[in-house]
Amino acid sequence: MKCPVTSTVYIYSLSVAHLLIHLRAFLKSLLFLLVILFVVLYHYKGQMSNIDEQDRTETGGGGEDGATPVRPSDTVVTSWPISPVSNSNSTTTLNENTSLTANEEEFDTYFADEKIEIPKSENKIFSFRKFWAFTGPGFLMSIAYLDPGNIESDLQSGAAANYQLLWVLMWATILGLVMQRLSARLGVVTGLHLAEVCYRQYPKIPRVLVWIMVEIAIIGSDMQEVIGTAIALYLLSNKAIPLWGGVLITVVDTFTFLLLDRYGLRKLEAFFGFLISVMAVTFGYEYGVAKPDQVKVIEGLIIPRCQGCNSAALLQAVGIVGAVIMPHNLYLHSALVKSRDVDRRKKEEVSEANKYFFIEAVVALFVSFLINVFVVSVFASGLYGKTNQQVHDACVAVNNTHSDIFPENDDLVDADLYKAGVFLGCTFGVACMYIWAIGILAAGQSSTMTGTYVGQFAMEGFLNLRWKRWQRVLLTRTVAILPTFFIAFYEDINDLTGMNDMLNAIMSLQLPFALIPTITFTSSERIMGDFKNGVFTKILSSLLSLVVIIINLWFVISFLDSTLSGAWWQYVLVVIVGLFYISLVMYLVLFLLVAFGFNLCCTIPFLSEHLNVESYTLDTTEGTTM
Repeated sequence: MKCPVTSTVYIYSLSVAHLLIHLRAFLKSLLFLLVILFVVLYHYKGQMSNIDEQDRTETGGGGEDGATPVRPSDTVVTSWPISPVSNSNSTTTLNENTSLTANEEEFDTYFADEKIEIPKSENKIFSFRKFWAFTGPGFLMSIAYLDPGNIESDLQSGAAANYQLLWVLMWATILGLVMQRLSARLGVVTGLHLAEVCYRQYPKIPRVLVWIMVEIAIIGSDMQEVIGTAIALYLLSNKAIPLWGGVLITVVDTFTFLLLDRYGLRKLEAFFGFLISVMAVTFGYEYGVAKPDQVKVIEGLIIPRCQGCNSAALLQAVGIVGAVIMPHNLYLHSALVKSRDVDRRKKEEVSEANKYFFIEAVVALFVSFLINVFVVSVFASGLYGKTNQQVHDACVAVNNTHSDIFPENDDLVDADLYKAGVFLGCTFGVACMYIWAIGILAAGQSSTMTGTYVGQFAMEGFLNLRWKRWQRVLLTRTVAILPTFFIAFYEDINDLTGMNDMLNAIMSLQLPFALIPTITFTSSERIMGDFKNGVFTKILSSLLSLVVIIINLWFVISFLDSTLSGAWWQYVLVVIVGLFYISLVMYLVLFLLVAFGFNLCCTIPFLSEHLNVESYTLDTTEGTTM
């Protein structure tokens, strides 16, 4: 018989060693991230110092008589076409081919040298030829609704609440469509994407902070794509490719995007269309094999209810909203629409482009919605109410080599991407497991490529910083891979798949930094001219955004409540980060109120000093005409 003291010391030693391994991996990842952030900000600071010095030299520091140079943001746009306004001390008219001022280096961004020509048509109502020419950006945008994080959220909602959360998925997609419409309109009307407008309208410090938040969302999404791809390869190889090996393979597959990009924009869009088709076929096949109850599917879509739902099911409902509406996707869509050759000098062409882009977004999000419904329904019919023991026995009966993932107990299955594939293979045949893995692989690959796009847009837009594409790809993918690799190497697959919950919580926190700027800029007459948001759109988008932000904050609080161990320093850290977070959100809200015409907040002494009232008063009626 072992001595109790010796056993206790032995267990304690193992726990300490295990903790040190985790701590070392975390510190390495954190140190690497801080070094990269320091290098980027240092390079950015040096670049901006040179620009500021050049501006002071050419503008004479405001003139010998002390007069302040005329600012584009101090003028009123009363003619068409409008030109994007700026907070820079320059009288230069801006457009999509210039950066902040004429003194700065010209942007070398995507779509600058390749734009899809729009054919002429006599039919003013609808032309299929024109619609085909505009088709592409919406489907690339819709891929964010089909990334591995969304797929996992779908299957978990089906397993936790049966068909009862389908209506949440539908309304979350509709809300996403409302915001994507505003994002696309901003890009079409101004010729600038959301990050570029942020560069022109926000002061330096808030702008850099918003950029950091967006980068966190991009990296979080990238990590989910790495996890999804690694799990897909693990299933397809029947454990021959370890998880950490699949993570490393994602370094190589990212550069496939750069190779495809060389063959032209239309071919790249066709490849994305192919990946979406793969997802539709694979997940549609699972739907056909599982044969869900069609009546229950329809009831779940049209009847808003969740009878008998426990706290886990309600939390899953919140997770659906957070997973569907991705913050960086608004930045992506506003940039992708720049790929079409729209003459912004003609108001009719801008209106026409807005119409066709909206129709395309409706079609694309409808397709993505159907695929999400397939996934929810499959696991609502097959995994709802199932215990680990039941699934384990089913796997053993068919000699599935992955049966050990389900413990032999009577707890309900805690579903994830890996367990979902194993369940399908044990229940409907091994072919279903491989088909599921192919669908997850397509989701991971397509999301990886769109993540590369939005990462480039964010860096060029927020920082006016231009890196070569392979450098940008290497940066974001390395930051995403490091923590994922350490967990995959030192831990098991349950810890890797469990990261998705944490990543969804992190990305939910970043949502205000996309929603608020989108509503702000599309509501400003100085930026959008006649295409600014009407009163109904302002109210609707603001209320919907407020609801989504509150829902996501509740999701984050619930996640922290179940994760924190209770140590005092954890709560102190949460309070400090929370105060910083709320302060930045409120700053953006004040800017939004000014764009809505509520200028009263700018009369408060402290706020007016830090808000820079002149540059924030976008919807003024006094000034000179351009």
